[in-house]
Order: sequence, then C-alpha cells, then structure tokens
Amino acid sequence: MTDKILIFSSCGSAEEAERVAKHLVETHAAACVNIIPGVRSIYRWKGAVEEAGEWTLLIKTRRPLVARVERELRRVHSYEVPELIALPIVAGLESYLQWIDDETGNAGP
Repeated sequence: MTDKILIFSSCGSAEEAERVAKHLVETHAAACVNIIPGVRSIYRWKGAVEEAGEWTLLIKTRRPLVARVERELRRVHSYEVPELIALPIVAGLESYLQWIDDETGNAGP
C-alpha cells in the first residue's frame, strides 16, 4: 500500500474543470488532474432527481493532502457540495509514484 490516492470530483463545465485542475496543480495540492469530458450524471439533489452533463476530474495526490484538496475544491468550485471521493493507490510504477511525491512535496496539509 502506498500513501498515494486518486480523488474523483466533477465539474459542470469544461471551463470550470480546467480552472479547478490548474489550481490544484499550481498549488501543489495535486501532481496531475485528468479531465474526462462527456459524463452524464443522474442524482438526487434537494428531493428531486436531477440530470446533468459533467466533466470528471481524476486527481492524483497523497493521502496527507486530502484535507488540502478539500479546502482548495471548496475555494474554487461552483458546486455547493463538490464531489470528493478518495481511493487508495495500492501499487504503481515506482518512478510515477515518486513523481507524485516530487510534485506535491512542497504542499503542506
């Protein structure tokens, strides 16, 4: 098991997804954020079933930075309750995992 994690989030527009992704990388809260367009979400919100097109973010970072990613998402995201689901990265190419460390090492929790 590593201390690396993959965080899922989503945005309501391509522009917001790019802005959030750049912010997380520029602040060293994440080493990399992939943006996946064309996601269709169906969910319950405030008692009603909603449907929306979204852009999924795959955020690569370290477990100690989850709280920081949450703070940064809340700061720059338009959603009242932004998605933040973290999954452990149990194994990976050692040089890639080291790169995540290198790119997020200056970011304190």
